[in-house]
Amino acid sequence: MTRCLRFDWFATWLLCSAIGLLAQTDARLQPFTLDHRKALLAHSPVDVSFLLDRPAGKHGFVRAQAGHLVTGDGKRIRFWGMNITDWSKGSVMVPSKEDARLWAAALARFGVNSVRFQFLDLPTPRGLVDSKRDDTRALDLDQFDREDYFIAELEKQGIYIDFNLLVGRPFKAGDGVEDWEKIHEGAKGISLYDPRLIELQKEYAKQLLAHHNPYTKLEYSNDPAVAIVEINNENALWVGSHGPTPYYDHELTDLYNRWLEKNLSSDERKKLSVIAGVSGDDPVPLLQGRAQIEGAPKDRFYAESRFFLATEHGYFEDMRAYLSNTLGVKCVIIATADHSHVGSGYPLLLATSSFDTTDGHTYWQHDWEQKVKAPMVNDPFNSTVVELSRTAVAGKPYTVSEVNNPFPNDWASEGIPILAAYGDFQDWDGIFWYTFEPKASSDWKPYVGDAFDISLDPVKMPQLAAGALMFLRADVSAASSSVLRSYSRDQVFDSALLLPATDRPYFTPGFPLAVPLLHGSRILSLENAPTGPFAAPRVSNPMVSDTKQLAWYSSSEMTGLVTVDTPRSQALIGFVRANDKSVSNLSADIENRFCTIVISSLESKPISHASKLLLTLGSRVENQGMQWNPRRSSLSEWGGPPTLIEPVVGQITLRGLDRAQAVSAQPLDGSGQPTGELIRAARNGEGWEISVGTPVTTWYEVTVEH
Repeated sequence: MTRCLRFDWFATWLLCSAIGLLAQTDARLQPFTLDHRKALLAHSPVDVSFLLDRPAGKHGFVRAQAGHLVTGDGKRIRFWGMNITDWSKGSVMVPSKEDARLWAAALARFGVNSVRFQFLDLPTPRGLVDSKRDDTRALDLDQFDREDYFIAELEKQGIYIDFNLLVGRPFKAGDGVEDWEKIHEGAKGISLYDPRLIELQKEYAKQLLAHHNPYTKLEYSNDPAVAIVEINNENALWVGSHGPTPYYDHELTDLYNRWLEKNLSSDERKKLSVIAGVSGDDPVPLLQGRAQIEGAPKDRFYAESRFFLATEHGYFEDMRAYLSNTLGVKCVIIATADHSHVGSGYPLLLATSSFDTTDGHTYWQHDWEQKVKAPMVNDPFNSTVVELSRTAVAGKPYTVSEVNNPFPNDWASEGIPILAAYGDFQDWDGIFWYTFEPKASSDWKPYVGDAFDISLDPVKMPQLAAGALMFLRADVSAASSSVLRSYSRDQVFDSALLLPATDRPYFTPGFPLAVPLLHGSRILSLENAPTGPFAAPRVSNPMVSDTKQLAWYSSSEMTGLVTVDTPRSQALIGFVRANDKSVSNLSADIENRFCTIVISSLESKPISHASKLLLTLGSRVENQGMQWNPRRSSLSEWGGPPTLIEPVVGQITLRGLDRAQAVSAQPLDGSGQPTGELIRAARNGEGWEISVGTPVTTWYEVTVEH
């Protein structure tokens, strides 16, 4: 109740302040667009592809070891990744051979060392499935050839591959699937238990992973640059699950009753029948609807929970055995992602607990939420950091294979640098942003084409390079200590009954949500003695990480700020002007109410001693002609090219630069090339002052003469 009231007040305040802010700043919006094709013609001074180890896979297969991902030689590897999709107009998931090198080089230039192919099971011209047939059981050879070529180009750049097997496949009449025309794409839920759907999944996995790539001369199952294979995307069963048609309802109920006969005693089954209101040999029905689930006696609720656990576990183990033993897959295999933060993810984590790696998804204010867009810095306990941290398990690698602060959102510049910093702090093994959409040469317009595509976002792409420097180098130290928590199996089941309004995102009553911002956070066990009452940590303002490198400031005025302060990466993220904070080598006096400022060493040396630095600045991004609805929860007009930015305007001061004789900042254009308008920093009592805002840009190469 308290949280709901707080949100109503907060939403009203935000709407009023946002309208006032826009009245002041709309005139500042200026065109600034990215140009990946021009970038291919000349080397950028802020190209961070030196972070990548070329070619991908040269050190052997990626595996889990001692709680992290390592290459074949035992060296730890982190993935700063990107999903590849094609949702916006003019985008292609499988680029032409002429463009394959362009997009592989573009991703490498921004520090991406892994890509996740999520929707290859769509029909052509989007995915690999031959759309000319009356089934989905064959792959188009020409399309597959283009994909082979693209993957070979990615591997040359040092970019690893993540294949997701079942995502959006639309089944057809020729597949021999019951009620195929009524099944949603990907067959969520039923694909975990229907024998025909499982058979088709294995067939597709063989077609993809046993395929010989003529350009790498390896089968994908035997290619060490294939780092991860995911069995399916965001797929689970839960108490209350039912099929999309009566056929699948009957199939699931039949499976349940066969499981009851095998796993419960005769007396236990009779008791369950009485509870369910059935007599004789009539099947026990599955629970339906939230009210029925919440009102069910524990015996019935736990029986059904155990059944779904066994069904999920059996499916994932069967698929893993097929991939490993039959197809010879040697890389890391992930079951699926903990993906729903409006409910508990622990039952799914328990079902997949035998796997070596866990994975999570989340979005800050996903478009379907239809919320008044709000800054994440003002809501730390519901942030992507806290949501994602609930999934990590002690002793296992943890990856985040989907995350974003989707467009449009006036505050989206906060997303990438915050998660890069706290991902390091939590010692995660991979972060894959959703999503990058290659563009066809015939239809390339410089604007943001959908909520998730960052490929032409003039703030997020430069931030991607700064985030790669921070995350891949582990510039932020891992937490000095970790808070471990354990659950009994009954607690795991009971967590599904908890309410989002009071218990999200951890679904662990009494757990202090400040923990992931102060210390490491991991699950120790999901079926042993539960953790006792959690001791509330000492929380101050700001909430400072136990490494002293991260701080999250909050205030009653809703002007949050996150600071990052490490030798090689430093940042001010949020309401910079209102907080008037600085870090070791960086302070700012800027006009924008909200912005993100990141300074990164482009060398192995710390900022204080480096000669080359990357300065990225971000605030609002819009499309030309874009219009919000009255609530500022979604758009009434999407707009079009060109992209517009609110430039960060003011003075950036770099301090503590060892024996610096001169400092200059070179503004960069949308291809990462110098504009030629060199800004010479002025020396003052604090350090070196750089005027920013003119020319319009979101990134600079900073040169320090020591």
